[in-house]
Amino acid sequence: MEKLEIMLPESLESKLSRFDDPVQMLRNSHTKRFQYDYPDQYSNWQDEQRGWATTATLFDQSYHMTDVYFTGPDVDRLMQDTGTNSFRNWAPNKAKHFVACNDEGMMIGTAVLFGLEKNYASLVGPTGAANWVSYQAEIGDYDVEISRDERSADQPEGGKRQIFRFEIEGPAVPEIIASVNGSPLGDLKFFAMTEFRIGDVPVRALSHTMAGVPGAESMGLEIWGPIEKRDQCWEALMLTGEDFGIRAGGALAYYTGAVESGYAAQPTPAIYSAPSLKGYREWLRGNGFEGKLSIGGSFRSDDIDDYYVTPFDFGYGHLVRFDHEFIGRAALEQMADKPHRRKVWLRWNDDDVARVYASSLFGGRNRARYLETPLSREARVLMDALYTKDGRFIGVSTLRGYTVNVGAWVSTAFVDESDAVDGREIVLLWGEENGGTAKLTVESHVQTEIRATIHTAPVPHKL
Repeated sequence: MEKLEIMLPESLESKLSRFDDPVQMLRNSHTKRFQYDYPDQYSNWQDEQRGWATTATLFDQSYHMTDVYFTGPDVDRLMQDTGTNSFRNWAPNKAKHFVACNDEGMMIGTAVLFGLEKNYASLVGPTGAANWVSYQAEIGDYDVEISRDERSADQPEGGKRQIFRFEIEGPAVPEIIASVNGSPLGDLKFFAMTEFRIGDVPVRALSHTMAGVPGAESMGLEIWGPIEKRDQCWEALMLTGEDFGIRAGGALAYYTGAVESGYAAQPTPAIYSAPSLKGYREWLRGNGFEGKLSIGGSFRSDDIDDYYVTPFDFGYGHLVRFDHEFIGRAALEQMADKPHRRKVWLRWNDDDVARVYASSLFGGRNRARYLETPLSREARVLMDALYTKDGRFIGVSTLRGYTVNVGAWVSTAFVDESDAVDGREIVLLWGEENGGTAKLTVESHVQTEIRATIHTAPVPHKL
């Protein structure tokens, strides 16, 4: 009898062995342009952006994030052992912006951690952090069961999501929610969880924002409930919101809104180089989040370690608390009092942006890289090099986009603390080296410079 040969999925470690180094794999990733599972625009991205600043915009998050659920008596201990966050006030119906690091204190990923019930939690977002926590649960002494609700693009054939997830943003949100719930929610602190009803459907929600900037007169809520009630709840919110000028927001408005709030997306997971993490790379799939990751932008190094960041250098120093033992604590304690980069906002120079537009369209062989509007995102991780006017390297710019509210191109950046000065003009190197990497999302071009002004607080709205 012939033996059946079982082909196991390629591991990340095996995939990396086919390249000269991790940088080559990540900078030249052939993954295709991200295909949205929801409309890129319901009406037009300009009015959808304007909605969160003046009335309200409703986004559908039901497709692009993975939910990983952890159940069992050791869930809390697992999260504390792997997260830099403080868990002193951790309890059901609480949420945290969870940060996971390796032993050297370099970030592996972030996600939103939801305390759903006692001994029951979920990590929601890109799966870098959730994969790491799942691995630690598997190799460690934890009584925890794990289940996954993959994003739509990674669902098995015939599979479907378990829950819907909406984001609603803007000054009219409190009135809209009060109307569909039958009563106001009352005071709700940032990143607090609550429960209410959309008509006859009970839902849960997290107070936070993925678009614009939270303020006294504005609210952002992430709402979730059973997937079977998605259409009913969407229609109820849109119908109720009509009197308040609500907009349905597509993917372009959703992702560009993050630059107003200063969200930098995900870091490069610090897992590709350390010999001690070989077992983890063998555990990970080559076609998973880490294997399909792409890095874009003008920052270039041959050493993958130069793409790694600490929480301090990624604007998450406030999420590092030395009140418990966790992976990476010793390394982060040694770094805590040393100089770090600081998160800032960059407002790009209008004249330079106009020049780049013109060059990208009419420059022929010497064209600049096209500034795809309103969202220029050719890779999962973006790192554009930043310099002072005299050519000194000071940091990197990440997520970039244009919003009608600001009336300019804006990006989230991380610069040396001494250079984080309001109003200081710096230079962003635009485009990739040697005419562009081999990413399918990058056309042939030449590099150029764009001036940008540093803001240590969100860039004010223009309209």
